[in-house]
Amino acid sequence: VQLQASGGGLVQAGGSLRLSCAASGLTFSIHNMGWFRQAPGKEREFVSAISWNGGNRLYGDSVNGRFTISRDNAKNTQYLQMNSLKPDDTAVYYCAASRDTFNGFLESRDRDYASWGQGTLVTVSS
Repeated sequence: VQLQASGGGLVQAGGSLRLSCAASGLTFSIHNMGWFRQAPGKEREFVSAISWNGGNRLYGDSVNGRFTISRDNAKNTQYLQMNSLKPDDTAVYYCAASRDTFNGFLESRDRDYASWGQGTLVTVSS
C-alpha cells in the first residue's frame, strides 16, 4: 500500500492550501480515509475523516468550519481543502487509510488506520 501526500507548502495566515493523497495497492473505494497532523514537539492530532463512499465526514474541533475533506474514488485520491489557515495549523500532514472496510463509523484514533503516507509539510506564517 502506498499513500502519497502532496500539496503542502508555505502560506501566509488567512491563506489556503489543498492537500492531495493518491493511493495505490489497496481497494481505495472501500476504506474510510483520514488526515492527521503533527506539529513539532506535539502529539499526532486527528484532522478529518471521510467515509468510504464520501457520504460522511468528521472534523477535529480545531479545523471544523475551515477545512473540507473530499475524495474521488475514480482517481483513488482524497483531498483536504484548508482555508483561513492559522500559524497553529503548521504541521506535517499525513493521510491514512482505515483498517476496516465498509465501516459506517468514522475513525478519529490513529490506531484505527493501518496505512499511512509519508506526510507533507504545511507552514503558515503570521
